[in-house]
Amino acid sequence: MEYSNVAEIFAANAEIRKRFAGMAAGIPDHEASVVHDGAKWSIKQIIEHVAMVDQGITRICGKLISEAKRQGKFSNGTIAISPRFIQAIDTIGREKLEAPSQVQPTNNIEVADSLRLIFANGDLFESMRTDFETYELSEPTFPHPYFGAMTATEWLVLAGGHQMRHLRQIKGLLSTARQ
Repeated sequence: MEYSNVAEIFAANAEIRKRFAGMAAGIPDHEASVVHDGAKWSIKQIIEHVAMVDQGITRICGKLISEAKRQGKFSNGTIAISPRFIQAIDTIGREKLEAPSQVQPTNNIEVADSLRLIFANGDLFESMRTDFETYELSEPTFPHPYFGAMTATEWLVLAGGHQMRHLRQIKGLLSTARQ
């Protein structure tokens, strides 16, 4: 997870979103709705959770970008991702986490609707791209329940990492269920 500029993050996130959606769209409803042994959520619920988290991250990034605009500091083209964030991603990537209540799935949203929301969130991120590239985003932060204070750029990286984490989870569930 090394990025030298915003364009690389956007490209990686777009590829992850494409892979996630491709996997999710190909799962029959009867498989997506089953809560497998040892799992807390069905695949349908995981996909809904990802959509909810993406939506929250777009809001947070919007707020942090607005604050950076108010500060009036412009980017020199480099990005800052703290070593603390990278370490936390590596550590937490191997742990099972409890999602905060605001992003617990309701199980009332169909996979296709969650996927539409994921793509709409991707469009929202894309609409912020110029601001991500224009403004200095190393100072305004917003706390994450597990990672602590994070910048807009770190939140953007997390969006892709979160989808990738759950893509691996879904693949594992399907692999086990289809044996």
